[in-house]
Amino acid sequence: MYRGQADRAAAERRAAADRAEADRAAGERAERDERERAQAARAAGRRDVPQRTAAAPAAVGATAAASGRRRAESGRGGGRLVKVLAAAVLAVVLVAAGVVLALDLTRGGDSTVAEDAEQVPDAVLPELTDPSPVLAPLSAEAPVPDPTALAAVLTPLLADPVFGSDLSAQVVDVATGQVLFDRDATDPSTPASTAKLLTALAAVTTLEPTDTLSTTVVAGSAPGEVVLVGGGDPTLSTTAPSVDYPGAATVADLAAQVQQALGGQPVTSVVVDNSLFSGPLTAQGWGPDDAPSTYAAPVTATAVDGARQVPGNTPRSGSPGTDAGAALAAALGAPGAAVSLGAAPAGARTLGSVESAPVARLVEQALTTSDNLLTESLARHVAIARGLPATFDGAGQAIAAALAEVGLDTTGLALSDASGLSRDDRVPAGLLVDVVQAAADGSIPDADLLLSGLPVAGYDGTLTDRAAAGPGSPGSVRAKTGTLLGVNDLAGTVQTADGRLLAFAVLADGATGSIAATETALDAVAAALAGCGCR
Repeated sequence: MYRGQADRAAAERRAAADRAEADRAAGERAERDERERAQAARAAGRRDVPQRTAAAPAAVGATAAASGRRRAESGRGGGRLVKVLAAAVLAVVLVAAGVVLALDLTRGGDSTVAEDAEQVPDAVLPELTDPSPVLAPLSAEAPVPDPTALAAVLTPLLADPVFGSDLSAQVVDVATGQVLFDRDATDPSTPASTAKLLTALAAVTTLEPTDTLSTTVVAGSAPGEVVLVGGGDPTLSTTAPSVDYPGAATVADLAAQVQQALGGQPVTSVVVDNSLFSGPLTAQGWGPDDAPSTYAAPVTATAVDGARQVPGNTPRSGSPGTDAGAALAAALGAPGAAVSLGAAPAGARTLGSVESAPVARLVEQALTTSDNLLTESLARHVAIARGLPATFDGAGQAIAAALAEVGLDTTGLALSDASGLSRDDRVPAGLLVDVVQAAADGSIPDADLLLSGLPVAGYDGTLTDRAAAGPGSPGSVRAKTGTLLGVNDLAGTVQTADGRLLAFAVLADGATGSIAATETALDAVAAALAGCGCR
């Protein structure tokens, strides 16, 4: 061999050795990269991945060494081959690792649990079951309480001295109409706010439950003057939304319509037209401190926020109409505009109009919160619909006519107002039970709308904090309260422990105990009905 040939052979051997060394270095880098991937997987909580791919670096290194030897034998072309093989092996390893991880996640293994997670090896999850009903379901097969057994339960409770001697009561099985208990139920008694049940029934049977009450603004007789025409909706709200009457129309909406209609013309004065209602603003039998008070106000066709001085608070205003006018002026950007009572010009152009919540919703709100002004307003709409004056007297006549029209016995009924605030009102306990029964048994169309307005004992409305302990109570009693000085009444429905629905009324209009003591005694009667199988 010539020296030149020997030199070339030696050079090729050195080059092959260099390539082999480079291949080994590549294998070591691949092994280091795989270790770093394994560490990252462990940090992410994938503990099984490094274990299952532990052989990968060795395989890569072995393959690289073998490829190096082959490249040393085959020259430079072998370098490209080893790179392809190394990349292929690495890809297979990574795909396999991904498949293992996906399987672990899919199978719900512990590979997704962080290493520092607290382990509870003996934890036992509770067995989930369907919740038990709070009340027994109503059933036609539920036993009717025996009148004798029921009397034995109620008589001692109704003998409580706090009721006084002038007490009337009745209990009726709703499904059959059977009278289960009666104590002077035909005697007219002072109903207090249980009278709202009569007004509510008259409203939903005379008016359409979907009807709404309109409040309108028309152009006045002078430039810059607008007239607020009251539509008998005391729920019109100065806040948006209303904090007192969900779903109420707002003064802001009304003002926006007026401003658009005026096209930028400034408002200088607001006239309030209350002519929809007539007659005295307070009823016979109301005390001198009843209006305004925390619970009542003069009855006018225009009011905002239920005549409250401040939305969401109880004190009522003595001037609901002008208060509404001032609220409109402020919403129109003219808080200093003059406000007065007056009449809208004949044929005046309408500038804006808003609608109340439906009558069905207004009835519900009147019953739940025992809202006197809202009840009186609804009664006047009943009178208007029946062609009677929109006064206290006209409303009383309209309510009596509506009850008689649906077949109820109104013997002994006398109403000086619609809300029960008057001490001159008289209603037999039996008539209240008839109204409740009609609402519960569906015998009078739309009467069932009253039920959603009845406060639930221990839950909402005027019975929020009233519920005596006992089976089925609270929750089983839905009733309208009635309270005046020396008068405590309760009328509604009660579901017995057996799932029987009863209608009841207890009127104590000669109560001698404190209001709290008499209410507690009434709640005990209702709880006894709820817990009574009485067979």
